[in-house]
Amino acid sequence: MFLHLVSSFSASRPRRDRPRCRLAVEPLEGRALLTVLPVSLPATMTSQGAVVNGTLYFSASDGAHGDELWKTNGTSATLVKDIRPGSRSSSPRDFTAVGNEVYFTAYDGKNGFELWKTDGTARGTVMVKDAYPGSMGSYPQDLVNAGGTLYYMAFDASGGYELWRSNGTAGGTHMVKDIRHGILGSFPTNLTAVGNTVFFAANDGTHGAELYRSDGTAAGTYMVRDISSGQGSSSPSGLTNVNGTLFFEAYDPSHGMELWKSKGTASSTAMVKDVDPGSGSSMPSFLTAMNGSLYFTATDGKHGSELWKSNGTSSGTVMVKDIHAGGTSSNPQQLTVVGNRLFLVANDGTHGNELWVSNGTAAGTKFVKDVYAGRGGGNESNLRNLNGTLYFSAYTTAYGTELWKSDSTAAGTGIADNIMAGSSSSDPSNLTVAGKALYFTTLDTRGNYRLWRLT
Repeated sequence: MFLHLVSSFSASRPRRDRPRCRLAVEPLEGRALLTVLPVSLPATMTSQGAVVNGTLYFSASDGAHGDELWKTNGTSATLVKDIRPGSRSSSPRDFTAVGNEVYFTAYDGKNGFELWKTDGTARGTVMVKDAYPGSMGSYPQDLVNAGGTLYYMAFDASGGYELWRSNGTAGGTHMVKDIRHGILGSFPTNLTAVGNTVFFAANDGTHGAELYRSDGTAAGTYMVRDISSGQGSSSPSGLTNVNGTLFFEAYDPSHGMELWKSKGTASSTAMVKDVDPGSGSSMPSFLTAMNGSLYFTATDGKHGSELWKSNGTSSGTVMVKDIHAGGTSSNPQQLTVVGNRLFLVANDGTHGNELWVSNGTAAGTKFVKDVYAGRGGGNESNLRNLNGTLYFSAYTTAYGTELWKSDSTAAGTGIADNIMAGSSSSDPSNLTVAGKALYFTTLDTRGNYRLWRLT
């Protein structure tokens, strides 16, 4: 029996309980009890955060201060700074750790949305630079740490949306390069670090949206390759680093949307395999690195959307298993690495969307457990790796939506804790791993949000 945190803050978000069906009771015998403790947070957690030196930084809202910056050491949570004083919100978002500081975006009510940083103290929580003076703000987005330098997309009147970098000082925060002159900008997206280099998609107004790279200098920021030649866009997305090689999905008129790779040069940027031969698209998605290989979801035009893997060669790019046999898709999603195992949610046509695990072979790709018996599926989501065990939220008629765990076996897959007693849902969300702890929020019967720590 776990203690429940008393909170005076009432959330307005509606409950997401599914319609009640025939009760199916799952035995709890053999279930190892976990240390799930309430964290004293007199507010509502509003976004996942970032961790520095074991401290979790995140945004939360209370009735007095609005949506502001908070932190927790696992026992209690405290307001770091009321960035926009009073009950109105600064809405901190996009938390990104760089060294001993956390960077984020926020609005102080005067300068618009700009780049901020914190060292965990009110005095050390400051706006880095007013990049676009006035109430509009530069709207930093897509923050990423590449080799200890922060990169992001931001706006100013001279360059539009372009690539920026920051070392945490106003003088060291500036546009890297005006890739597309004028107010529109190149709109860099999908920023992804590979060592000290940041890759991204951008549009210079001549070549369409293509793959770019940057070392933080104007001279070292350039288009890697015009994959869809001319003004057409290859629209690179899903950028994923696998041991120094960048994998991504991209389009060209001859092959459609397929899997590509790059080492950062035009000659090393090539389509890995035309999975769906011809102009049809295999639509690679959920690109995930594990043990030096890339795992992803794709369709070859025959088997529907299934689990694939690639070692970067055409012959080494193969379907792992036809989970839903034939032309129907199992639609693998939420690919999550736990040690040498890949967890995913897929539909084999019999059990609905349920938990699967794979070691990269057909024989080693197995159905884990029918959490929600029948074709309905357990609605597994928020998959997280904590110390070699998978945690996730799932729904059953017996417990509602609660926190579950799995060691990849049916016997070792079960409810981690029925926080909301009975069949009502605590609806775990904002699952965030911080060292050896997992933080998450739940709802109680009064609609109050609570913050929990699992170790």
